[in-house]
Amino acid sequence: MRRRLDLIEARVLPRGWRDAVRQLLIALVAYMLYQVVRALADGSGSYKPFGDATKIINLERVLHVFIEPSVQAWTSNRHWLMDFADWTYLNAHYFVTIGALVFIYLRRNDSFYFIRNMFMVAMAIALVGYFLYPTAPPRLMPEWGFTDSISQFLGGWVDRGPGHAFLNFYAAVPSMHVCFALMIGVAMARLVRRRPLKLAWCLYPLLITFVVVATGNHYLTDVFLGALTAGVSALAAKQLLARARPDVWAFGQATA
Repeated sequence: MRRRLDLIEARVLPRGWRDAVRQLLIALVAYMLYQVVRALADGSGSYKPFGDATKIINLERVLHVFIEPSVQAWTSNRHWLMDFADWTYLNAHYFVTIGALVFIYLRRNDSFYFIRNMFMVAMAIALVGYFLYPTAPPRLMPEWGFTDSISQFLGGWVDRGPGHAFLNFYAAVPSMHVCFALMIGVAMARLVRRRPLKLAWCLYPLLITFVVVATGNHYLTDVFLGALTAGVSALAAKQLLARARPDVWAFGQATA
């Protein structure tokens, strides 16, 4: 039995069981911290999140980029497309991200630690944003022409149902859906060789951008700040962390 376990470890886990467990624990601690700050943001009072959302809307109106209600209305007229957007919003952020990270850890391990560090920096930036600027998403602002397509898709008011465990109600700034999609999409596009896969991963952030706007979960401002968070995190992981441990924390160039 011991020999069989050692054989499985050698074939499957690049750095052994201990490192795999260590990375899992790091991810769990980061997620728990995220949930704690989310709870603080949700409990920040009923006025501030909606006041902050109104400020974003007013800014976008001044800049003539407040197109989110039109995008959602256009998508709503195509029911199949809205159902696809709702389903993608609820599932891709977790399953695509986790699946890609598992693949990178198991098959492109020399790049995993750079990407892990990038995610940690991004999460830290997001936590500060959520705490200082709790913001209600568009779908909770019906007076501006938005509808709560997520609640309609799930068949109930998710704020008081099981869906509450999967949605972040006052944490719209920055959009971590877009941030994660960019970090995963760019990394995977660099780590695969086949052109169709490269193209698919390059388009993935654009798909998620459309999804978060069409479902009324993020403003364009959130999208921009999510992309900015991804850029800053990548820069920090490369210029600061990778230089500290270039043999482990640098991004590898292996392709599939």
